Amino acid sequence: MAMINHCAGGGLLLISLCFFMFGLSDAAATYNVMKYGAKADGKSDSTQAFVKTWAAACSSNQTATMYVPKGRFLLKAAVFRGPCKSRIKVQIYGSLIAPTDYWALGNSGYWILFIKVNRLAVFGGTLDGKGAGFWACRKAGKSCPVGARSITFNWANDVVISGLVSINSQQTHLVINSCNNVVVRNVKLVAPADSPNTDGIHVQSSTGVTITGATLQTGDDCVSIGAGTKNLYMSNIKCGPGHGVSIGSLGKEANEAGVQNVTLTNAVFSGSDNGVRIKTWARPSNGFVTNILFRNIMMRNVENPIIIDQNYCPNNNGCPNQTSGVKISQVTYKNIQGTSATAEAVTFDCSPSNPCRGIRLEDIKLTYMNQLATSSCKNIDGTSTGVLMPQSCVAS
Repeated sequence: MAMINHCAGGGLLLISLCFFMFGLSDAAATYNVMKYGAKADGKSDSTQAFVKTWAAACSSNQTATMYVPKGRFLLKAAVFRGPCKSRIKVQIYGSLIAPTDYWALGNSGYWILFIKVNRLAVFGGTLDGKGAGFWACRKAGKSCPVGARSITFNWANDVVISGLVSINSQQTHLVINSCNNVVVRNVKLVAPADSPNTDGIHVQSSTGVTITGATLQTGDDCVSIGAGTKNLYMSNIKCGPGHGVSIGSLGKEANEAGVQNVTLTNAVFSGSDNGVRIKTWARPSNGFVTNILFRNIMMRNVENPIIIDQNYCPNNNGCPNQTSGVKISQVTYKNIQGTSATAEAVTFDCSPSNPCRGIRLEDIKLTYMNQLATSSCKNIDGTSTGVLMPQSCVAS
């Protein structure tokens, strides 16, 4: 009955997906990592034991569970590869610990990687990426490895990730790349505000991703949305510290897939460096952003609560005197209120060669230090209705 508990309260989509993936009538086989040599002492290398357990579960002809009991398990870089013969669940009651020596994860960019797996569920567990040493190496300008993302799903379909906790990732906590039909529910991803590039969730080249009930406290974007993302729905998100929910940066490449059909609703931002942001490089590109909805959002002392920046050009390298080719259209901001940590609460800095089109503001109420905030607009067309604080610079 544990499956029902994990899926309850998640809405029709999540419940349907859970039952689709793990029908209660199916026979099931359980594979315990301890039986394959894993040690729950936090010191012994359990990597091969985990890989062997996965291989056995993945080859099962019936629904399989890879079972990780309570305890601390030291893992180096581990790849869990499909396709598997049947549905597979990874049930984690313990903690997975990365080596303190950040060189031990190598230069693959991954710590825990699921690749080409369909009908997969990952329930529970705490991941401790032990990122502090790597961050110190980066900040000191030393020769460092590329850094590891804590858990990555590449080319995986029909996936549920529920109840996962990730702390102190070297780089991004959770990556969803080239996947279809993914539900991320009730995750908590935490790293210090000054930890570099520790994005919470990164989604790219994926369709049909739902993120609900996430607590994201990071040193970079709470959620970053990359090229090729389609039909992304996010609700009940808590963001901060961090750099907000960002679409982009996009348009670094001349040929790049667009971002479309993205919704963020019922979110709270607290002390983040940005709120809802769309960011594109100031260089030629055939990319686009369209059909975006930001709705029912509370800002608490947030810098740049609403921002479109189409002049992203770090260190003026590779894009001076150019303009963004990314076309931004049909973006709606509805019922966004709270406090800005910057005097300018709403910033639309759109491309002069490809102005923003169809931008809609409805019921915006943002103040700065108990006073009126300001807004600015460049190269934008759209409409404004309802209560508008600050006064809208988007034509009504």
